[in-house]
Amino acid sequence: MTPSDLSTLTERLINAAKSAGADAADAMAVQGTSISVDVRAGALEQAERSEGIDLGLRVFVGQKQANVSSSDASDRTIEEMVTRAVAMANEAPEDPHAGLADPDQLATDWDLDALELFDPTAEPSPAELQADALAAEAAALAIAGVDQVQQSTGAYGARDIWLAASNGFSGGYRRTDRATSCVAIAGTGAEMERDYSADSRIFQSDLRAPGEIGHEAGTRATARTGARKPPTGTYPVLFDERISSSLIGHLLVAANGSSVARGASWLRDLMGQQVLPTSLNLIEDPHRPRTGGTRPFDAEGLPTQRRAIVENGILTGWTLDLASARKLGLSSTGNAARGTSAPPSPSNWNVALDQGSAHQADLIRDMGTGLLVTSMIGSTINPNTGDYSRGAAGLWVENGEVTYPVNECTIAGSLPEMLRNIVPANDARTYLSRVVPSLLVPGMTLAGS
Repeated sequence: MTPSDLSTLTERLINAAKSAGADAADAMAVQGTSISVDVRAGALEQAERSEGIDLGLRVFVGQKQANVSSSDASDRTIEEMVTRAVAMANEAPEDPHAGLADPDQLATDWDLDALELFDPTAEPSPAELQADALAAEAAALAIAGVDQVQQSTGAYGARDIWLAASNGFSGGYRRTDRATSCVAIAGTGAEMERDYSADSRIFQSDLRAPGEIGHEAGTRATARTGARKPPTGTYPVLFDERISSSLIGHLLVAANGSSVARGASWLRDLMGQQVLPTSLNLIEDPHRPRTGGTRPFDAEGLPTQRRAIVENGILTGWTLDLASARKLGLSSTGNAARGTSAPPSPSNWNVALDQGSAHQADLIRDMGTGLLVTSMIGSTINPNTGDYSRGAAGLWVENGEVTYPVNECTIAGSLPEMLRNIVPANDARTYLSRVVPSLLVPGMTLAGS
């Protein structure tokens, strides 16, 4: 189907819902193609290609709502979707905050060309994706100490997305992405360690070379061999750029309007107060070209906008869709996200934390003795208090120098205190949706040997 066909399809769903007794409705159509090729030991292991369409319909009967979805666009299925959705809405509980946007709130103008969400380059063949995967695998195996590659993958995807609603909104866009990933294994038996590298870009020409990705995966895996538990105590902890965005992610979850409206957020009483060092800003920009979190409008048809979530260390606002904004007596920030099978909920687009002036090596030198965390497992985060505890692995630092790899340890602290004292490096990858450099936390509890 063409984008025009998807527009017509969503309008059909809406009109049918209103004819069946719905007071209002919105519909979403997503049509896509995805290709994935896995190799192992120099040979093809698996190849998959999928093509399909997903439809989502949300209907309102008064202040009651229901959502249904399907992967079939036939007339019979559309009729069944509409009948089922209206029947479900009639039985749903009243929600005083449910409802579509007012017409004067809707996005009316956007420049898709400026956002560069779609790469017009021809779809890669399975052979090309297999060649990428093989090149990444070969580069990983070329690293001394790498015994095998668990998986090496080349992938591509393209999607057409269309959203329409009975309030008059109708809009869509196309997205593409191409990716290469590699997981390398070093050591044998109980000494086996694994690590990975990957890259995914909207434009194929921006993708890192597969050999670079494989080399990085292999180097990272060998750096973890011979790991042992670090000493227990209180030490500075440096979160490597690969995983530092998880810290900012915890802040974003706590600033999500859905969490705040439920009272399940350690930030709920901190609006207008310091949550990061006074030198740092956390900026959301949904209009950054060629970036995964870029959106011309949100899932409720509202215009997306650049905004400061944290300015000079001060928390300035929540992340809101229409429902959470109404619960809090505020206005939506244009952050509604949805799939076809569920109603909208608040979500962040592209975010960037200010970078510092120091290289990661400078922070390692200045931290003295502590832990450079390169991977984490598990998570125990108390949403009400911000108490933080996670399993970690990485590299031990003595006298400002990396000395040996570590694993099987736990790092713990208080998120509010951790975030107020972070020291950023200058190594963030600016093409990611979350641009966050390595972050040094001056003191955390470390449970090791």
